[in-house]
Amino acid sequence: MRIRRQALKFPDDIQKELKRRFKNKHRQWLDESGNPEQPEESAWPLEVTLGIPTENQALKQVEDVRVWVAAWQSWHGVGSISWNDRRWRKLGVQRLPERLVLGGPEEVAQWIGEADRWDRAQRRYRDLIGRWPQLANKLPRYFAILADYSEVDYRRLVDMIAWIEKNPASNLYPRQLPVSGLDGKWLEKRKGLLADLVDAVRGGSSTESDFFQRCGLKAPPQLIRMRILDNGLRQRVGGLGDISAPWEQLIYLDLPVSNVFIVENLQTGLAFDDLPGSIVIMQLGYGVDVLGRLPWVANAQCVYWGDLDTHGFAILNRARSYLPELKSVLMDEETLRSHQDLWVEERDQHGAEALPLLTEIEQAVYQSIKRHAWGQNVRLEQERIAWDVAWKALQQAI
Repeated sequence: MRIRRQALKFPDDIQKELKRRFKNKHRQWLDESGNPEQPEESAWPLEVTLGIPTENQALKQVEDVRVWVAAWQSWHGVGSISWNDRRWRKLGVQRLPERLVLGGPEEVAQWIGEADRWDRAQRRYRDLIGRWPQLANKLPRYFAILADYSEVDYRRLVDMIAWIEKNPASNLYPRQLPVSGLDGKWLEKRKGLLADLVDAVRGGSSTESDFFQRCGLKAPPQLIRMRILDNGLRQRVGGLGDISAPWEQLIYLDLPVSNVFIVENLQTGLAFDDLPGSIVIMQLGYGVDVLGRLPWVANAQCVYWGDLDTHGFAILNRARSYLPELKSVLMDEETLRSHQDLWVEERDQHGAEALPLLTEIEQAVYQSIKRHAWGQNVRLEQERIAWDVAWKALQQAI
């Protein structure tokens, strides 16, 4: 297989070209390295043309050609150089470097300084598919993990998968697992990876999207953080005003709540002053589905205030599937555009092109942000809005 020819390619040029090719193809090459049967049209050996000039081109850049030839004559590295004798009318016989031939991805990796990463990824890939052949098609997408994990992290990952495979329905909390070195922070960063690999080990048959369900583990209780903003309501729960409790326990709260505010930022919720018959719930993120399980929330007037970005609207859309009458506040075009000097960039936008449970006004703002109508990935965090402005709007909403 030949890479597209360019004139007078020096070793530095070839290195850049191979870096691009490695970036685009390393996952495919890893997959092929674990397959004993090479595909009919193999990429190997890989031939990279070095850009032999015509005689007219050589006459116009004699010194450049001389330096180019000398560079390849003095070159020492992996692969082999194929030379070609050209018989030119004016310049006579010239021996020129024609192409670099590389025998496999390991030689490409050596060329670009990725030999250690490639060797480590390939060794771990073969180790894992030797143990779990069903991972063969899944692992190439995790090349960076195979290549860059420390040996401690790699062994911990393997031990975790192996334990869950043998104990598919342990119903234990993750920290109860007898896996050496397992801790909460390590696991939190790798829940998606573990769920994906465990599912593949089991044949990819799971319909569960939740990490804990897919791995047969017990999820830590989801705590709801809320503040009671009415002294009369506080007296009904022993004077408590700031509560964090599992939603399963909050079901049984006997609170005649009139208004429920739902905000994303913790400090925003902490800033609320007292309001008759009201509470504020904080930091649920996409976990807003628990609100539909609390009868005293479903029976109250509910107001959502989130960040003015695509995920803020996506959370609002999700919450409305459980609280159909949910109102939004400070999530309109006027609020967004009047705070332009406080915008930041949303790192990754929500993927949906449209969110069906938004109002027409909300949908228009969401679509404009998605289209970058006012700038690239515009985002206004709720805490950026002056509190006197926000507090007035919140009171008016009820």
